[in-house]
Amino acid sequence: MFPEAFVLLLLVAFNAGSSLGKDNERFHEELVVRPLSGDHVNTYFQFTTRWHYGEKDNLYHTQLTPRVIAELLQQFAVKELHIGLTQGLWRYETWGYPIVEATSGAEMWAWFSGSNLTNGEVDRQWKELANVFSGVLCASLNFVDNTNSIAPRHLIRPQFMPANGQRFVRYSTLPREIVCTENLTPWKKLLPCGSASGFASLLNSGHVHNTKYHSLGLKVRVLCEDHDEENCIVELTQTANLVYDLRLFELSNNDFSLRRLFGMGLNGFCELADSSKIYVQRNEQGERFQLVPAPTQEVRSTRGGHSVVYSVYDMHEQFKDAGERLFNVAWLSPKSEGRRRNLAKPSLPPVTVHRYLLGHGQERGRIVTEVTNSHYDALPIMVQEVVPWYVHAYLHTLSIRRKPQRVNEYGRQRLPFKLLHYTPGKQRELPSHLEIGFMLPGQTSALITIDVDYLLLKWLEYPPDANHGHYIGAAIVSSQLPMGRNYTALPPEGHLFEHSFNATRPSYVLSLHTEALIVSLPTPDFSMPYNVICLACTVVALAFGPIHSVATKMIIVGRQASAPKNFVKKIFNKIFRRGKAGEEAPAEAEGAVLGAAAAAAPLGPSGFGSSRASRTTGGPSGDQPLLEDLDEEEEEQD
Repeated sequence: MFPEAFVLLLLVAFNAGSSLGKDNERFHEELVVRPLSGDHVNTYFQFTTRWHYGEKDNLYHTQLTPRVIAELLQQFAVKELHIGLTQGLWRYETWGYPIVEATSGAEMWAWFSGSNLTNGEVDRQWKELANVFSGVLCASLNFVDNTNSIAPRHLIRPQFMPANGQRFVRYSTLPREIVCTENLTPWKKLLPCGSASGFASLLNSGHVHNTKYHSLGLKVRVLCEDHDEENCIVELTQTANLVYDLRLFELSNNDFSLRRLFGMGLNGFCELADSSKIYVQRNEQGERFQLVPAPTQEVRSTRGGHSVVYSVYDMHEQFKDAGERLFNVAWLSPKSEGRRRNLAKPSLPPVTVHRYLLGHGQERGRIVTEVTNSHYDALPIMVQEVVPWYVHAYLHTLSIRRKPQRVNEYGRQRLPFKLLHYTPGKQRELPSHLEIGFMLPGQTSALITIDVDYLLLKWLEYPPDANHGHYIGAAIVSSQLPMGRNYTALPPEGHLFEHSFNATRPSYVLSLHTEALIVSLPTPDFSMPYNVICLACTVVALAFGPIHSVATKMIIVGRQASAPKNFVKKIFNKIFRRGKAGEEAPAEAEGAVLGAAAAAAPLGPSGFGSSRASRTTGGPSGDQPLLEDLDEEEEEQD
């Protein structure tokens, strides 16, 4: 599908086009602005540092290259490293192809090369390398391990110079990763000038993360001349790809400027940069805008039969005069809307991809990947699928059906496999890895389907938001295009954006990413333990209160005074008690004397004489007994 001869041609071009001079370190910064259809604007930042370190011992002495990059070349046998942190989804149908391809979430792959390397040693270095950049970029790359890593066989090809020893590759994605300011700040600290000056000063987190799509990239590769590991260049490329929606700015005619997009103008160029240029696309969607100020240079690039016009602003020329000022470029559209309506719609890219999930319930489903070839000729297609271990895929259900673009439904026509590589997964240890290749006829769509089952996880294996679902990483679709329409990627041997000008080749390697999927696995009711805890605590609290009261309080039993049983007696008793309460204050002294006398009097033979005397003298009239006393006397007589 992708023959090794083609890769060897690329490597020969490396040796022919790469200048491994004796210059120590060079730094370049570039900004590409491309108006897109649908009132969107793409801004692409690229910062490139090339360092001819010569012998490996010189890696300890860096000037522009970050020290962490030099140290990883010392500790690990890594020759090429790619890391991408992306938020959002690139729309191929309306935006064309990006300059640097990336998938949602975190993506990482690396090539290892050296003598006496084994798979076990590569796995150990791969995990340690992920942990290193997890701290460098403040990302969750420490979750990269064998459970979500694969070793691609055909799709991912190296971009470094051939060196002695075997070559190993590892690839992994983290679709759940969220890109935020914590990733942008350490990413900018890797630049020679940081965010103090140059194009990096435009990357304000408040304006970067409000975009519809933003992606941060980091690429490291080692280029050695003539298989000589003592004559090598380390190349570090940092990219930031942003897509703005002009409708959010609420401006008339969708005019915009650098100040409007980034919140400020450009305060100059990085003093350590050998070149600092802004490229603005003028044709296609850029035709409707007028640039202010006017550019000093225009470049026409023809690539694979497709021409693109760029206006160039050289920051060294703009800031050659002394004085502090801010540089701003404005895109102004004409007042009349007639010209804007007459603009032709963007041409559909040759290859587009989509991915979705079929089925119902939480037991089984079907993963579907749709690839469309809008070109008139057949194109080679290669698809790489990584299915996590908690989703069990059935290889015997894999099929590829085809249909013409003008037909809505897929029939029974199938496409044969030209290449098939499958590595089965293992629960809680390895993911399933699938690579397939086939020829897709022109003006045809292909539907790739495979049936899967969803496993029941252990309760400790669920994430905190278990009902949100579990992710399946995006699939990678690769092809070779015979023309350069909508193709803006840099050639493998180039390291600057200007190296893509007039870079015509027999074919162009295209790599696309599909959407990531969210599956709903069988999820237990995690609220039940909470309910049980609440119920148990309530029962304990209700039982603890009475028991604590009985165990700590002293119980004293007192005799209750007998109350009158007759209703008439109760009424008279209440009347007499009210009168007694009114006379209680003036008779307090007399009551005290009589009480003392009663206490000193001897008891009668029946034991009731003193009690009766005390209650009689304490009555309201002094000599009239209470109704209670009358009752007691009647009981005694009986």
